[in-house]
Amino acid sequence: MKNLIIIGARGFGREVYIWATLNTDYRVKWDIKGFLDDDEKALDDLPYPVPILSSVEEYVIQPEDVFICALGATEHKRKYAEIISNQGGEFINLIHPSVIITGYLNIGQGVIISANCMISTDCTIEDFVTIQPFSILGHDVKVEKWCHLGAYSFVGGKAVIQEGVTVHTRATIIPGLLIEREAVIGVGSVVLKNVPARVTVFGNPARIFKLG
Repeated sequence: MKNLIIIGARGFGREVYIWATLNTDYRVKWDIKGFLDDDEKALDDLPYPVPILSSVEEYVIQPEDVFICALGATEHKRKYAEIISNQGGEFINLIHPSVIITGYLNIGQGVIISANCMISTDCTIEDFVTIQPFSILGHDVKVEKWCHLGAYSFVGGKAVIQEGVTVHTRATIIPGLLIEREAVIGVGSVVLKNVPARVTVFGNPARIFKLG
């Protein structure tokens, strides 16, 4: 039996705690040991039966520990997951039991796929990707490391989402597009053409809203 530790005890971390109690990865059985967070009072007055163990920086990894990173912002997720990874920490995947996967899926480690998502055939989801509820990935979609897809996102078939991209709630990316690394897709945007690296696009149709 492994001891699962959740990085982040704020809103998303508490959601992940509830999903983790379902323990749907039958390859790894776990008990939830607690959270890592730099705010030791983040759970005060909330009914969670596990503690905040320490900050990420101060935690000493134990032999049976496994981790999941419940941080939405891609830069924070990368920072804190790498602190644990660099110490040899093991990350599990957390896939909600309501997720529909319709075919072959190539999946990395530390992936979170939230409730009621649909993943079509022959997709690739790399390490530390977070996909929020009710999102849809078409066939042959590739989502690279550290990406965050907000709730109700739609990514059309054969689209490529490069490393560190943030796709906000209800955004639509039509099939076959390339979203380059660390770009940000604004809330409700409809993306009709490729998006360059490190820009923010917004609107319907999506246009560059912010550079760099």
